[in-house]
Amino acid sequence: MPFGYWLKDFFVLSRNPFDRLAHFAYGALLVYPLRELLVRLAGLRGFWASSLAVSTILAQSGFFEVAEAVVANIVSPELGSTYLGTQGDEWDAQKDMAASLAGALLTMCVSFVMGCFPGRDIHK
Repeated sequence: MPFGYWLKDFFVLSRNPFDRLAHFAYGALLVYPLRELLVRLAGLRGFWASSLAVSTILAQSGFFEVAEAVVANIVSPELGSTYLGTQGDEWDAQKDMAASLAGALLTMCVSFVMGCFPGRDIHK
């Protein structure tokens, strides 16, 4: 991804950060709509709605990483690392999942803080 290479050059990074940025955005942008579904359809409130939404994001991220590794082994076992785009980092999958978790937690923290201000009833 050209934007990732631009970030790599601009910040003098050792690897292309676009994948981590995408995982962070996945967690940050999907956790609140998921929380809203849990509130409206399952009737969960407060801590439980938020924690279950964050847990679901982490579980989805982990499932995606496992599925990606299985597909890489099935399609081409000798080129698996190249297909996965680990860029030489053996902990790439775990760091991607951590990025998703960080994005989800950041969004839930921001929504909690915004709910503390009078006149902003986002946590019904």
